[in-house]
Amino acid sequence: MSTIDTNTDLLTPILDTYKAEKGSVIGLLQDIHEAYGYLPEEVLGTVSSEIDVPLTTLYGLATFYNSFRLEPMGKHHICACVGTACHVKGAPFVVDTIERELKIKAGGTTEDKKYTFDTVNCLGACALAPLVVIDGEYHGKTDQKKVGKLLKTAGTETD
Repeated sequence: MSTIDTNTDLLTPILDTYKAEKGSVIGLLQDIHEAYGYLPEEVLGTVSSEIDVPLTTLYGLATFYNSFRLEPMGKHHICACVGTACHVKGAPFVVDTIERELKIKAGGTTEDKKYTFDTVNCLGACALAPLVVIDGEYHGKTDQKKVGKLLKTAGTETD
């Protein structure tokens, strides 16, 4: 369990805004997620008691929506599309290469917290299949060889 100060300047203004807006729990979670980069357990506990919403409700929402994370993300985010067009054009091989190179499964973060790897069902750019997005930058027509090179250079210019 991490040690996050739930009484920081990050949480108080968010809570103040939403205490007046009963029923805006998803918006509250979105703002907390944006402030912390994920939904820390300690923060959810504080929010639960402050706005009188059961912790189970908060966790239910946090686990239902893909946009919420309960664990911190790595410094660099890698996302591979596994939708139909990408699948047909080799996405399973790309995913396998990423998992092997980073030594994590999709949905995981490397031990050094440098990379988080996710898969999604569609990124809406089927003509670029298979598609990999690294820190918001789209890399189309990616194969095992190309993704290996991308992983070697991902983030090196800022690390």
